[in-house]
Amino acid sequence: MKNILSIICAAALFVSCNQKQNTNESQTKALAIKTEHVKTKNTMTPLKAGKNKVTFTSFGVELAADLYLPEGFDPNKTYKAIVGASPFPQVKEQIPETYGTEMAKRGFVFLGFDYLGMGDSPALPGEHKKSRYMFRLIENTWDAVSYLGTLPFVEEINGLGVCQGGSIIASAAVTDHRIKKIATVSGMMAADDFQWLGREVTDPMIAAANASMQKQYETGEPDYVAPFGLNDEQSLEEFVATAAYPEMAAESYNYYGRDGVKGPKAVKNFSNMHIGDQAMQSLFSIGEAYADKIVQPTLVVYGKTAPTAPCSTGFIEKLTNEHEVLALDGFSHVDFYYKPEAVKVSTDAVAEFFNK
Repeated sequence: MKNILSIICAAALFVSCNQKQNTNESQTKALAIKTEHVKTKNTMTPLKAGKNKVTFTSFGVELAADLYLPEGFDPNKTYKAIVGASPFPQVKEQIPETYGTEMAKRGFVFLGFDYLGMGDSPALPGEHKKSRYMFRLIENTWDAVSYLGTLPFVEEINGLGVCQGGSIIASAAVTDHRIKKIATVSGMMAADDFQWLGREVTDPMIAAANASMQKQYETGEPDYVAPFGLNDEQSLEEFVATAAYPEMAAESYNYYGRDGVKGPKAVKNFSNMHIGDQAMQSLFSIGEAYADKIVQPTLVVYGKTAPTAPCSTGFIEKLTNEHEVLALDGFSHVDFYYKPEAVKVSTDAVAEFFNK
């Protein structure tokens, strides 16, 4: 039976290849025109070293993106490129800006972007902003890879994900082998043990998300909530006073809070408020479930003492590919978002890994 299936698959592949070879001249010309149209539409020229505002198509709309190019950028040369994946609930002016700038300094092309419905990217017609759903994040990432593939100065595409972005990149890479290597920093890939804390925790969370989805369907209006209990108006003292884990709360506030380094006052298109049905998809961790299917060489960077460390170590245990691990003392989960010493360690390691 196995031999018969092999013969059938081989025959199907042969027919498929012949069909492709027999594509007539008009179809080939139409494809060339379409490809050129995508390049012209999506790429805003002229491009220069540093940050460039660009767009690319995903789900039929134009996603807002920043394309970081290395110093001395020459469009006639070729460079290794990185598609970035950001933490929940970030926009391109947060982690993508920090890591885009640093990776460009290290000679890479870096694409950071706002996912569908996030930041400067539109929601789909009839839908609401700030609806960041895992399956769409993966498809947005595939389209970002396609966009990078249209750039004549890109010779190789790699993926870099931070926090939830680690799960996005790991998931996208499972079946997208255009991504040649992946790296994760403070990644939330093996998030099951971290998120599914028992039915007494998850059942109410899911019930609230279900109710929010129903409400939005019936009213046609967005239902915004603060997923982590942090809104855009609280002071540090107010937020920490109500937190179960004050140290972790203070760390998060110093980045995301009203007065944080990348909070809503500092980043105008960012908000801590998000669609209330978010948990229905954020509780999925596809990267963990398919870790043994990832073939690309992988680098995992995380802080040993960070409360999210198991989200990296659990993922590492399931990897069957060629992989490297950089487990660091003295850095928390959020340190890798913006603290210079942590960002330098992680970006140096990623650059070295991608250049091998």
